[in-house]
Amino acid sequence: MSSASASFESAAADAWRPAINPWIIALTVTLATFMEVLDTSIANVALPHIAGGLSAGQDESTWVLTSYLVSNAIVLPLSGWLSSIMGRKNFYMSCVALFTVSSFMCGLAPNLATLIICRVLQGIGGGGLQPTEQAILADTFPPAKRGMAFAVYGVAVVTAPAIGPTLGGWITDNFTWRWIFFINIPVGIISLLLTSRLIQDPPYFHRRKLKETHIDYIGLSFVALGLGALQVVLDKGQRDDWFESHFIVTLTLIAAASLIFVIYWEWKQKDPIIDLHLFRERTFGISNLLMFMLGFALLGSTLLLPLFMQTLLGYTAQRAGFALMPGGFLIMLLLPLVGFLLSKYSPRWLLVFGLVVLSFSLFHMTGFDLEIDFRTAAIARMIQATGMAFLFVPINTAAYAFLPRNKNNAASGLMNLARNMGGSVGISVVTTLLDRRQQVHLTYLSANLSNANPALRSTLAGASRAMQAHGASAAGATQQAHALIQNMVERQATMLAYIDCFSLLGFSILAMIPVVFLMKKTKPGGGMAVH
Repeated sequence: MSSASASFESAAADAWRPAINPWIIALTVTLATFMEVLDTSIANVALPHIAGGLSAGQDESTWVLTSYLVSNAIVLPLSGWLSSIMGRKNFYMSCVALFTVSSFMCGLAPNLATLIICRVLQGIGGGGLQPTEQAILADTFPPAKRGMAFAVYGVAVVTAPAIGPTLGGWITDNFTWRWIFFINIPVGIISLLLTSRLIQDPPYFHRRKLKETHIDYIGLSFVALGLGALQVVLDKGQRDDWFESHFIVTLTLIAAASLIFVIYWEWKQKDPIIDLHLFRERTFGISNLLMFMLGFALLGSTLLLPLFMQTLLGYTAQRAGFALMPGGFLIMLLLPLVGFLLSKYSPRWLLVFGLVVLSFSLFHMTGFDLEIDFRTAAIARMIQATGMAFLFVPINTAAYAFLPRNKNNAASGLMNLARNMGGSVGISVVTTLLDRRQQVHLTYLSANLSNANPALRSTLAGASRAMQAHGASAAGATQQAHALIQNMVERQATMLAYIDCFSLLGFSILAMIPVVFLMKKTKPGGGMAVH
């Protein structure tokens, strides 16, 4: 091909715009993605009901979550490669179809083994939706308008995990756990119909013929093995006491060896399954790190806050969910504003503002105590939501600013993998830290529970008299008074452990502020995309 014809093709590609209004396309591809992200958290509160309904143990039922996350994590980085073989529209529609059919099968599952198999299929279908939608949006909108497009995507990805437990609890309480899967079916059908009519692959998207494509079976096998083992370790580690378990030690070694080999192998391949050469672009690499940390803080805090309100404040699951909802609505309102601000300001300054606000909100939560009210918890979440809104869109916009358009598919898979793995690491870290720090604080506080302590003797005597006044015997009143003190100490130790977790998240986010300034400077409106 001559340089003149190549230039003409490049210009034609840059000038290409879809025949349908881009915003209709954005809403179309966001439908299925919202349901897929929702499914990562909606089943959490239904696990006891699933275990009871299928005559399974509580520990066995957790594989309903793990199986979905494992298959999801494996498909995420492969989505760009699969799109190039099947065609992006065909791949997206195949994912929606598989996700919808497997959701129906999950709802009908007669036993736990069948449900886990169906969840694996559901995770495979769902894993391709997020990166493919992001690549479609990056190609559909010009760089100057990508911020607003990613704002629509952000509503699905950031809001869905927050409302998932609340919605799942409401459905389980009022209907049956099977409906948390059945609700995906109408959305999946609508998404399929709209996608088939409205979405088209851009002219510069070259679909490769399978018979002419060299499939890297070695890379594919080790990516699946490494990411699958890592996800199981993160999800099951705390439950199995981490490296005290031979199962966790074995999987950790398999994951580490496999992923190290993948990096070496894929870097040498001419046609890699995962294009690691994208990390040569500094801004893209830093964007992945920031996206990892956003997932770390988002899912870590989304786990901590409802747990704190239910275990220490006595909230029901539904009331705890309502405390998170104002933050979700605020994100929905702020994301379009952030998209607009990106046309006026460089992503770097919006990122700094978002990191400052997010870290401030987490440090603000270290001031929580056992007497805070509903309003205090809701406002703290709203402050946190403000910081997250100012991070998600600028990170995505900056990530694509210096990449060629034909790399959008591969880039979106890596970006979504970074966020999902960050969330898995965040959940594992905070659950482990919460348990370990609770034991540490309980040890320190229990050291003061001595008969030589006059304050303790006075408190026990007062509590014992109060119990006797309510009809308890002398011996029973003394026993109840000791139990009351023990419960009080345990609650305080747990509260201190939550404070430690919020503090860790706050410092982790604060440490990312200097990293932002390592990104290349971009002009307002999406930077300089290299085509």
